[in-house]
Amino acid sequence: MNKIYYLASCDTCRKIIKSLPNSNKLEFHDIRQNPITEKELEEMHALSGSYEALFSRKAQLYKSLDLKNKTLSEADYKMYLLQHYTFLSRPVFIIDGKIYIGNNQKNIAEVIKVLS
Repeated sequence: MNKIYYLASCDTCRKIIKSLPNSNKLEFHDIRQNPITEKELEEMHALSGSYEALFSRKAQLYKSLDLKNKTLSEADYKMYLLQHYTFLSRPVFIIDGKIYIGNNQKNIAEVIKVLS
């Protein structure tokens, strides 16, 4: 099943979801209401190649924990991703065995193309 990991309270996520064609082809997973499991994170890691690729440096917790001044390992990224939903770079789409991470225009354009 094709899936989107998103945050329902995120305006950017809501705007992106509205723009998607055939969104009925996606299983929606609100990461605040239903935190990602280690198994789901492992699947994302297998597709993306790293936990760092899934990690958001825009998260307020990233700043408040002063993580920018720390050297983080892959194990650290995994721990933070499992610890709090805000560390996941959103939205994350898994469509036909391919992962699309984040909300940059190129990424969203590719998602729209594969869903069309």
